Amino acid sequence: MANGGAAIPLNLLHTGERGKIAQLTGGQELRNRMLALGLTPGAEVTVLQNYGRGPMLVRVRDVRVALGRGEAANVLVQRGEG
Repeated sequence: MANGGAAIPLNLLHTGERGKIAQLTGGQELRNRMLALGLTPGAEVTVLQNYGRGPMLVRVRDVRVALGRGEAANVLVQRGEG
C-alpha cells in the first residue's frame, strides 16, 4: 500500500486518503493511548473526515476513531496509493 515515500503526520492526509502507520511520536502517555485505540505501526488507516481544523475522524481496524489535531500530528504515516 505505501509508496515508499517519507512518513508524514496523519493530520496532513485529506479526506478519503489512506496510509500505513509508520511510527508514533510524542510522550509515552500519548503513544499508549494511540496503541489502545488500535493505531499501531503497520496498521492501515483511512481518513474519513479532515476539515483542516478541529478533530479528524479516521478508520483503523474497522473502527472509527476521532483524533485531535495534536494527536494526529504525532502519528506518522506513509501515504497509500489509490
